[in-house]
Amino acid sequence: MATNPDSVRILVPVGMLGAGFPPETVERGLALGADVIAVDGGSTDSGPYYLGTGTAKTARAAVARDLRLLLRAAATAGIPLIVGSCGTSGTDAGVDWVAGITREILAAEGLDLRLATIYSSQQAADLDLDRIRPLPPAGDLDRVTLDSCTNIVGMMGHEPIAAALTAGADVVLAGRATDTAVAAAYPLLKGMPAGPVWHAAKIVECGGQCTTNPRAGGVLATVDATGFTIEPLDPTNACTPTSVAAHMLYETVNPFTMREPAGTIEVGDAVYRALDERRVRVEGSRFEPAAQHTIKLEGARITGYETMSFTAIRDPHILGQIDTWTALLRKMIIEWVAGTIGLGEGDYSFDIRRYGYDAILGDLDPATGPPREVGVMLLVRAADQATATAVAKVANPLMLHLPTPDMDYLPSLAFATSPAETERGAVYEFVLNHVVEVSSPTSLFRVCLEDNR
Repeated sequence: MATNPDSVRILVPVGMLGAGFPPETVERGLALGADVIAVDGGSTDSGPYYLGTGTAKTARAAVARDLRLLLRAAATAGIPLIVGSCGTSGTDAGVDWVAGITREILAAEGLDLRLATIYSSQQAADLDLDRIRPLPPAGDLDRVTLDSCTNIVGMMGHEPIAAALTAGADVVLAGRATDTAVAAAYPLLKGMPAGPVWHAAKIVECGGQCTTNPRAGGVLATVDATGFTIEPLDPTNACTPTSVAAHMLYETVNPFTMREPAGTIEVGDAVYRALDERRVRVEGSRFEPAAQHTIKLEGARITGYETMSFTAIRDPHILGQIDTWTALLRKMIIEWVAGTIGLGEGDYSFDIRRYGYDAILGDLDPATGPPREVGVMLLVRAADQATATAVAKVANPLMLHLPTPDMDYLPSLAFATSPAETERGAVYEFVLNHVVEVSSPTSLFRVCLEDNR
């Protein structure tokens, strides 16, 4: 009977598949004895479009480049490769997209690796509203909202990935998964304690983000019975207690706790200690199992169609009164649209964003004084594309020549493109921030092991 190892080494080459990494850093990870390669393939960071459409934000060539290097490494070392949240949002289409690239590489390289895919897309009709509860600040979910989603995914924990590995997979391509589950699955399967495993998985989820030079490549985490050690794959890079501990601030409500489907990571008692100039040791992490296993649901739906215009202002007189000019632009658009195409404010909506002034921070921007130049983005949203474009075209003369009330001449502003209007198509919004109670950690997910040997 096989015994569990004393430690497990997790190689995380980069924060997201397709972002690129120095090949030599992966080679060094193998030389250091990596037992598994784990990498995230997606995120909701880029907004709801990718989930709504089931398409990837990354270029196919970039994903193929990274996969080729990682598949070669996995085959050379005889260790598993795990990719989570395939195709950005982890839809079934995203998993199939990454799986297709993987099969092409395996065939071209002559690599004998067994592939498993894990599907996480959910059908609205199959979800029981009585077992779904909201996460703050969302409210209770109704059937109409659920049915309106173009795509719904469940966010798996480590259990479906571990099931694929147990079944004999060398390469696991998972649908939507927690970032930490991707790195936690293998060491948990090998008997490592949950506290250090989940904490280490959180720290390494973004590759080199926990180092002093995040651009230098990924990291290697070594998990054992009492804690874990983190070191960069680039020998010129370093981890410090501060750089490692700081990653618990990343995408968390509370830097001392973080919820997973199976329970909660507790790191309030963790101690971060420098072993040398490059490596950090962490001990004292705990994992508290939950009384009820839950799976987070993510869903997106179409909220309208959008047309964009972008113009630029260099006129110092307008820039000195940019708030007055913006208020006038808003007022004139409403009046001109009503007068020319007969639409009221309830028939469409629009947003004016002033890049170079306050488009990023809004009222929180501490800058004072007029800017040197400002780019003005007009985003028009309506129930159909034709209406959105019609409104943007009505606004066209205003975005080209609108003066402030005290100007006795018509300024000429600078459109960025010709035509000035760009149809952006369907616009999506996230509408699910809920969890569903499940009787089994794997019940919502489908593991498919390919018999390619």
